[in-house]
Amino acid sequence: MLENSLVRLAVKEDGRKIIEMLKSNAKWMQDHGINQWQYLLNGGDDEEILEAIKQKETYILLNNEELIGTFTLSTTQSEWDKHIFGEDPDGHSMYLHRLAVLPAYIGKGIGKEILRWIEDNVSTDKTYLKLDCVADNSKLNQFYCVNGFHYIGETDQHSKYQKKF
Repeated sequence: MLENSLVRLAVKEDGRKIIEMLKSNAKWMQDHGINQWQYLLNGGDDEEILEAIKQKETYILLNNEELIGTFTLSTTQSEWDKHIFGEDPDGHSMYLHRLAVLPAYIGKGIGKEILRWIEDNVSTDKTYLKLDCVADNSKLNQFYCVNGFHYIGETDQHSKYQKKF
């Protein structure tokens, strides 16, 4: 990670900053022709984002106290997860959502470092870490493959990935 960086659980007071960052990233992607997270621009998921913070599932990455990244790890399936991956009645999976890095830090290995941080610091009895992304976002799909995730199919134009813990 960056020399002066810190990953910590998000707290309620971080909520607005996280939402602003995610919307800023969604706008940046839209401006660069990347089909990802456009629903966030209209307030989609604001309440879910705040609830994930309340449930202690969202983390932030700070560099010199500046918010430069965020991600959410859920041990229970959301309705979206059930739709994309199907029911997981045995609860063998953890779900990664909204992994984001400020555009100014893209290409500096921060996303890879966040994934490594999750592996090294998250204690769980889950077997798999699962995530999805828009299927036609080739760079993001390649990023997850290069970082050890295995493609397990597609549902509603979303690529599905998993990695063993």
